[in-house]
Amino acid sequence: MQIARRLPALLAAAAATITFFGPGAAFADPGPLYNSAQENFRDGDEGAGLADLRQLLAEAPDDAEALSLQAIWSDYSGDLITREAALSRLTVVDPELADGTRNVFRAIGAAIGTLPNPIPALAGPATGIVVLGYGLLPDGSMRPELINRLQAAWLQAVASPLSPIVVTGGNPQNGITEAAAMQSWLIGRGIPANRVMAEHRAGSTVGNALNSTAMLRDAGATSAIIVTSPNHIRRAVADFIVAGMPVVGATTSLEQLVSQLPPPARSGQRGIYLDATRTLLLPTQR
Repeated sequence: MQIARRLPALLAAAAATITFFGPGAAFADPGPLYNSAQENFRDGDEGAGLADLRQLLAEAPDDAEALSLQAIWSDYSGDLITREAALSRLTVVDPELADGTRNVFRAIGAAIGTLPNPIPALAGPATGIVVLGYGLLPDGSMRPELINRLQAAWLQAVASPLSPIVVTGGNPQNGITEAAAMQSWLIGRGIPANRVMAEHRAGSTVGNALNSTAMLRDAGATSAIIVTSPNHIRRAVADFIVAGMPVVGATTSLEQLVSQLPPPARSGQRGIYLDATRTLLLPTQR
């Protein structure tokens, strides 16, 4: 299920913006510290980001979004004690966000364990196929990497002839979105037009996951096979699971396949963690 903010969570976040420092009722706005933490996480300085969050939570201990970020980045940093303490507090403050944060850990674990695989999976109509886009050339034509993804997607579509297909990607060039180019390619090679749904808005893997998950549900799918490049598959798998769509297959193109077989080192997992916080709809700035 795509993450939604309930009214109690909104009220808790609003209340967390006011902190009292004793009898004088002085106030502090945690927004700057939250924004600084997110900037540090984006820039690769997890230590500074976590320090910002510690200061923020000392002043506003019920800030649900800060608690979620603290749990996620403490997990990345290997500080399991802080992770569990943040999750415990978050469970009291915002149980729904706590569940979403725990799902992030499940998603990252599944993603890291995913192996790039060029062999298509077999699936029925309850499993959708999602093909992730790649930047077009200025004239709107497709780059070789995107064509490689489509070749893998075509094989997957043939192996699972009843599965609905979503091609996802915006970023138009010469008036053509990535999704439109992919849709045309697949239909031109014999895939029935009524199977191929185009998602034209996404500008990132996070957008691919959030937008495609909604389309898959509307088509009656309850799980997905993700099709992309080997160096992109783990981040994509994590984002779709965080978005609430179980991933039952990960089909990839062949380029760089061997080099992407080993699980990424911790430093190579940063992008997966960062994307997961975005897919969880934790604001990058507030």
